[in-house]
Amino acid sequence: MTDNHVSGMETSAVSVLKRAVELDQSGRFQEALVCYQEGIQLLIDVLKALKDESKRGHYRDKIKGYMDRAEQIKAHVNQLKEDGKYHEQIKIPEDATGYSYETLFKPYISSTLSEVWVEDPYIRHTHQLYNFVRFCEMLLKTCSKVKMIHLLTSQGEADNTQQSSALSELRDSLGGQGVTLDVQYSSTIHDREIRFDNGWMIKIGRGLDYFKKPKGRFSIGYCDYDLRCCHETSVEIFHTKHTKTL
Repeated sequence: MTDNHVSGMETSAVSVLKRAVELDQSGRFQEALVCYQEGIQLLIDVLKALKDESKRGHYRDKIKGYMDRAEQIKAHVNQLKEDGKYHEQIKIPEDATGYSYETLFKPYISSTLSEVWVEDPYIRHTHQLYNFVRFCEMLLKTCSKVKMIHLLTSQGEADNTQQSSALSELRDSLGGQGVTLDVQYSSTIHDREIRFDNGWMIKIGRGLDYFKKPKGRFSIGYCDYDLRCCHETSVEIFHTKHTKTL
């Protein structure tokens, strides 16, 4: 392994662990835990490549410190989950970036996740339908064991042909990936929430529709949603032992 490669891993580890500490200090423990775990693994990879014993000792101490903190957070989160008291709030400021679906939801997606419930009254216009497609793509990329996605939404007062056609096409496409999409409609739905069968529940004030329209088709943020500006909204995260069926 070249010195440049090791230096690159060191830089990545510092960046990830700095983010972990920031999340830790702001009480976003589940996200912090994921960053600590990623950063620790990067430091372990650096340690394996180092030959200087003094540097190795330095990194061993760093790794132990971060591992101890990660274990403390894990125990704290598990206790809150066990007591049904886990609650976390994320504020997304106006025009903020860095809140793609993958960035926002990844800390709550485990390897055992197999079923997802989405309750959002506004999955009917073109950009909202595309948002839901991106959310489904994120699930497939992040967890290969997802087998069932439930959507409860509303129908517009005008022609619903586009909505029905788009969701039917998505159902067929997901079916080709071994995933079943169950779509139900409600005329009284108002709340927005997403539930995972591993117990996590995420409530976003604006539902999945919190991204701003890009300035143009060739503007930064058109394709990469981590670079897309957001509307101001809040995200509430809970954990429950029982997920409901919509």
